Amino acid sequence: MPVPHPTLQPGARCPKCPKGRVYDLKDGRPLVRVHGIAPLHATVYECEQLRCNACLQLFAAPAPPGVGDQKYDESVPAMIGELKYGLGLPFHRIERLQCHLGMPVPASTQWDLVAQAAPRLEPVVAELIRQGAAGTVVHNDDTPMPVLEVTPEEREQALGDDAEDRTGVFTTGVVAELEAGQRVALFFTGPRHAGENLEEVLQHRAEALGPPIQMCDANATNTAGEFDTILAACLVHARRQFVDVVKPFPIEVERVLKAFKQVYQYDAQTRQEGLTKEERLRFHQEHSAPVLAELRVWADEQLEQKRVEPNSGLGQALKYLQKHWSKLTVFLRHAGAPLDNNICERALKKAILHRKNALFYKTLNGAQVGDVFMSLIHTAELNLITPFDYLVTVLRHHEEAAKNPAAWLPWTYPATGPTA
Repeated sequence: MPVPHPTLQPGARCPKCPKGRVYDLKDGRPLVRVHGIAPLHATVYECEQLRCNACLQLFAAPAPPGVGDQKYDESVPAMIGELKYGLGLPFHRIERLQCHLGMPVPASTQWDLVAQAAPRLEPVVAELIRQGAAGTVVHNDDTPMPVLEVTPEEREQALGDDAEDRTGVFTTGVVAELEAGQRVALFFTGPRHAGENLEEVLQHRAEALGPPIQMCDANATNTAGEFDTILAACLVHARRQFVDVVKPFPIEVERVLKAFKQVYQYDAQTRQEGLTKEERLRFHQEHSAPVLAELRVWADEQLEQKRVEPNSGLGQALKYLQKHWSKLTVFLRHAGAPLDNNICERALKKAILHRKNALFYKTLNGAQVGDVFMSLIHTAELNLITPFDYLVTVLRHHEEAAKNPAAWLPWTYPATGPTA
């Protein structure tokens, strides 16, 4: 909010000395004043009503200029979606907060608002899926997600012939890194595993692009499905195998952790120096490859020379390293390959936070609403866009977004703000 000087303008005579003239410094003197308001703020307009004592005709004052016809404008489902699916606040907790602030909004009303808003956002999510399918790197993983009411028909539709043998429900997180540097976060809740949901995403990938690099942990569910990728395994998961046995094997574990630390220090250096993907690959080949080669020789010696019991915790960790060595070192052979799956693990924390606080979804339809909001909120976060402003803008221009969703992605939308 700009505040002009009450008596002076640029170019005016200096009131202190008779010689100079004042000029604009461009950078003003900021004053920050913070006040608290409810997440959902209500204004009640009491429009006067008059009645004729003869004919009983009513005459009501019109609404003030600028007051729309909607009781809840687009900022309301955007705020509820941000609180519920972005920050993990259950509807009943938002209801209590609003009651404490004197502006009650029932949990059932909150659900109605986000359920009505989700279809308006779905065209943009569908475009994010198409964009994510073209990514150079795709991360995926899943986490259990209780859904109380999953019908046999819904399970059969999702799983086909495998429906009778599988009972779980999961939320899959897929994070795609695009060639231009943007990141897409997608969430899918249902009976399918992470690999099967990734297959659905990659069906939108053009054959001319070739296979992307897929980063995940070594769990078989992450590769379930028919799709072609360059499979890379997460170094952090391999490291965790050793961290879990640090007490009984402190010397051996320290040897492994030092090697991983060096690799991560080299990777941090490539980011600090702003190296390209190809330059980063050559840097790792020069510096990280010798460190890991030495680690591999040492690990093989521990097992071959029987210095470690194969069935001990350390032995299991070393065998994990051997078994997945090729996938753990993809970043030494392919430009742009990441070291770990941390970005997808962080994305899944949104679903885990929802599970922790709300405990479950009632139906798959409710879960799909959550997936839509989570996908847009976290994609905006990954691209340093304010999620609330983005959601409000897309909801207010949902008809235009449906016609041309590619123009309404977090990095392409006209950032007109929540007052547009």
